[in-house]
Amino acid sequence: MANLIAVAYPDEATAKEVLATLGRLQTERSIELEDAVVVTRNAEGKVKLHQTLKVGAAGAAGGALWGGLIGLLFLAPLLGMAVGAAAGGAAGALTDVGVDDKFLKDLGAALEPGAAALIVLVHRSTPDKVLPEIARYGGEVIQSSPDNDAEERLREVLAAREASPA
Repeated sequence: MANLIAVAYPDEATAKEVLATLGRLQTERSIELEDAVVVTRNAEGKVKLHQTLKVGAAGAAGGALWGGLIGLLFLAPLLGMAVGAAAGGAAGALTDVGVDDKFLKDLGAALEPGAAALIVLVHRSTPDKVLPEIARYGGEVIQSSPDNDAEERLREVLAAREASPA
C-alpha cells in the first residue's frame, strides 16, 4: 500500500528541486514513487497541477507494441502499430491514476499565494537514505498517511532544516 505525503514549500522552484532529488533517489532505488504532483497557487489564487506521470505516453507505447504484434498476424504491422498507438494514447489520457485531482485542487486552494506543495505516493522507501537528502529543502508536512512515528520523524527532519542557519 502506498503512503501519501504532501509537503508545502514557499515556492514552485523548491518543490521542483525536491521532486528532482526524489527522481534521482528513485533511480538509485532508495525510493519507489507511484505518483508525484507539484501543486502551485499563483498570486491571483489560481491552482495549477503539474503532473509528472505521463499516462498517455505510456498508453501509446503499450498500444504500439500490442498493435504491432496483432498487425504481424494480419501482415500489416505498421498499420497495427499506428492504430494501437492511437488507441493506447487515447485510453491512457482518459485514465486517472494516482492522487485524486479534486483532493489536489482542494489542497492547493489552502496554499498561500505563490507557494507550492509536492504530493507524492510512496510505494516503498529507505528513510535513512531519503530523509537526509530532502531535509536540506525544509518544508512543512500538510498531509500524510504513514503511521504517527514516521510522520513525526519526517516533521522533525524538515523542521531541523528550518531551524538551522542557511
